[in-house]
Amino acid sequence: MRSERLARTCLVLLAIPDAIVGVWAAFWPASFYASFPGFGRVWISVDGPFNEHLVRDVGQLNLALCLVLVVAAVRPTVVLVRAAAGASLVVALPHFVYHVSHLSTLGTGDAWGEAVSLALVVLLACTALVAAAPRGEPGADTDANTGLGAQTAP
Repeated sequence: MRSERLARTCLVLLAIPDAIVGVWAAFWPASFYASFPGFGRVWISVDGPFNEHLVRDVGQLNLALCLVLVVAAVRPTVVLVRAAAGASLVVALPHFVYHVSHLSTLGTGDAWGEAVSLALVVLLACTALVAAAPRGEPGADTDANTGLGAQTAP
């Protein structure tokens, strides 16, 4: 891998908001709906009616993604890091596109905050994917059972 430390850092940074959103939405869905992202800001309730089942599902899916990101950060292999970062990107990119297409319900500061925070998730996932790429050195091992950037005997 090009940079194991960078990939691991990105995975941890991706896992943190997934953990926060996951716990909040899964266990306190009405509060999440009415108050996300917190600090007196409201980004979710302005976008449609409350659906407890949907909000809980979103929370549980965030917790599942968080688990995969943490496992990949703690026990990194090229395949696992790519899968975790790729899964995060699969969630983050369409989420980003949706929200930047629907900023009219938010004030200027909230619109910028939402767009920047969601763009950061896309950037972190892409960075982890690039960092997890093999170095391109002869003998670089990308086997799922070895650590990132492990070398095999010729």
